[in-house]
Order: sequence, then C-alpha cells, then structure tokens
Amino acid sequence: MDGKAAEIGALLANENETQQDKDQEEQVVNPWEVSAKEGGKIDYDKLIDKFGCQRLDPSLIDRVERLTSRRAHVFLRRGVFFAHRDFNDILDAFERGEKFYLYTGRGPSSEALHLGHLIPFMFTQYLQEVFKVPLVIQLTDDEKFLWKNLTVEECRRLARENAKDIIACGFDIRRTFIFSDFDYVGGAFYRNMVEISKRVTCNQVVGIFGFIGEDHIGKYSFPPVQAAPSFPSSFPHLFSGKDNLRCLIPCAIDQDPYFRMTRDVAPRIGYHKPALIESLFFPALQGETGKMSASDPNSAIYVTDSEKDIKNKINKYAFSGGQDSIEKHRQLGANLEVDIPIKYLSFFLEDDTELEHTKKEYGAGRMLTGEVKQRLIEVLTKLVERHRRARAAVTDEVSTLSCRSFWSSGLEHTDFADLAAALS
Repeated sequence: MDGKAAEIGALLANENETQQDKDQEEQVVNPWEVSAKEGGKIDYDKLIDKFGCQRLDPSLIDRVERLTSRRAHVFLRRGVFFAHRDFNDILDAFERGEKFYLYTGRGPSSEALHLGHLIPFMFTQYLQEVFKVPLVIQLTDDEKFLWKNLTVEECRRLARENAKDIIACGFDIRRTFIFSDFDYVGGAFYRNMVEISKRVTCNQVVGIFGFIGEDHIGKYSFPPVQAAPSFPSSFPHLFSGKDNLRCLIPCAIDQDPYFRMTRDVAPRIGYHKPALIESLFFPALQGETGKMSASDPNSAIYVTDSEKDIKNKINKYAFSGGQDSIEKHRQLGANLEVDIPIKYLSFFLEDDTELEHTKKEYGAGRMLTGEVKQRLIEVLTKLVERHRRARAAVTDEVSTLSCRSFWSSGLEHTDFADLAAALS
C-alpha cells in the first residue's frame, strides 16, 4: 500500500471508531489522553500502523546530514523523532532550492514547562538553525480554555509565561513568529478555518477525535484552529504571495489526529499537505507508561526546579532497572529497558560514546544505579540552569519582537521583513 492509500485507509478506519471501541483498545493515544493497556508501554509500531504514518529510516537521517552539512540532532540519531509524513518531500523541495516553513505549538495549561514540553522546541530550534527557515509557533490558549477549568484571562497569562520559556530555547527571533489564538485568529486565518470546517463532517470529527454527544460544541469547532497554521495564507504578513510554500510540523505523535484531518483537506482547498516529523513520548520519572503528566509535580523535572529539587526527584522517584542488592546487581546487571535514568540520558546526554559506555557498564552490573543517577543529575542540572539563564535574558523587548501578534498591536508588514527575507 502506498503512502497516500495508507493515509486514506487510516482516516477511514478512524472515522468508523466509536467511543466504546476506543475504551476497549489496548492503548489510547490522542491529543488529550495517552494510556497503554494495564499500565504497559506504548506500542509505537501499532501506533504507526493505526495512524498510517511511516518510520523515519536511517537513509532520511543521512540525507538531512548531507543537505545541512551538520551532524543530525541527537533526537534524530537516537530515534526520539521516529515517524513522519512526507518528510522526504520536504527534503526533495529543499534540495531543489525551495524554502519551507516550520510550524509547532504549545497548549499553555501550566505555569512552567517540564522537560517533556521542551522536546519539540529543542528539535524545532535545530531544524530552524540548520535549514535557515521561518517558524510560526501557535499558543493554543483557546484550546486550554475549552478543555481545562481555566478562565480566559488565566489562559492568556499562561500563554505569555510559556512564550518566554519557548523563546529561551534559542530560536532566531528574526525568523520566528509566536502568536496567541485569542489575539491573532481572524482575517485570513479565520477564512482558512472556515474553508477547513466546511470540508470536515461531524462524523469524521467524532471518528478522528472520539468526541461524544455530551461534549460542548467548542471542542468540535477547535480542530480547524490547529489546522489553519499549516497553510501559508494564514499569515499574509509573513508569506504574502507564497501560497505554494510547504509546511513541516515537528510534534509529538499524539498530535497526529489533527494533521491527518488537515492533510485530508489540504488538496481540496489548494494547498500542499503539511509534512510531519513526530516524536515518541517523554516518560514520567515513575516509569515508561505514557507521556509525562504536568498534573503530578513529582513525575517530571521542571525548568523551574532547583538543583536540590532535581537531585531529590531523580534519587527518590526515577524508576530504576537495577537489582535490589549490590551483589545481585553485580551478577545480573540492570534492566535497561525499564530504567528511567538511562532513558533520560538517552534524550539529553550529548556524548554518544559516553552513553554507550554507561549502558554497557550498567547493563553488565559494573556500574551501580547511584552512579547513573548522579550522572543524570549533573546533566539535567546543567540543562535546567542553562535554560533558566536564557529565560532570564528574555527581556520585554525580545518578547515583543517574537510575540508580535499579542504583545503589541498596529504593526506594519515591515516589522516582519526578516521572516520574509528567510524565504528569499
């Protein structure tokens, strides 16, 4: 089955699902819920089959290195970003000398980001840097109002706070546009939302997202809001006259349902299908049972955590694959498949040689759990401290430059000349 047929098949299969069917699945993965059967691990192979996306194979990673003359990001080398839709088309276009733009986002429901939240932004920053392309970042404060017990004012405030953490990830602010839905949606953006809405039935929305009759209509109406940034005409001040521009979306795989819908609509309203590059979930400290939860502070390392907080959380809560005695550990070694410190090091320890040495020694029992946890504490403390310094440097002037749609108003098109120049 070719990619297009697989995608259509997956879309139709999802349309036929009911809420009762969803409840009986072995695992549930959608933008609002990630769970595996009986607390097990997410089966990513089954997820790829169900969604109809493709594995990111080594040849694509090699091609990225060749086209950018840079070593691939650690998240690519180690399979953190593991699946895609039409990423090869983006690379084909880039090789022909055609530009594209990046689109990612954040639903601002918490005061501070945890490390799992940083994954897509760290990777997107790398993509922006190596491909030298514009980036739009959507803050879905409206979504959080619809799904959470938050006021409009609180959602907007959290969007402002989260924007500072996002900017601290090192984006080129001359090529980055951050916007809040509450303050930006309208005009050309809204026209695209309506075009999308007219081409998606209620049955499709129920099949894709699992909405039920008791859900308020705000939930049914939201998917076109997240779909619209996939089309360049939603940003006439950035991409005027460039309706043929391709879009690449780095995101976690739980966001795939939004863009399956978007890709089905795109050719019917005259646009390229957005391409996706998708990551697996960052595990909670207590174990790899899904994605990290912002509702449990002890399940996550936050960018606001102190060195003492990080040390306490890793030592007390990070699930270990080591044995219950030193003697037994020396004999049997650690189970690396369930060991959270090793998994976290696989995300954040840059040195491939050190990582492989640690895994080998720990798996053979020659390195103890305490030693691995200590190394992880060092790595995460450095990461969080670096982020904290970068966030402190995000002045009001820098914030205004990036978050131009809701930090200031009445801007002329010339304020976005840098983003337009990135496409020339």
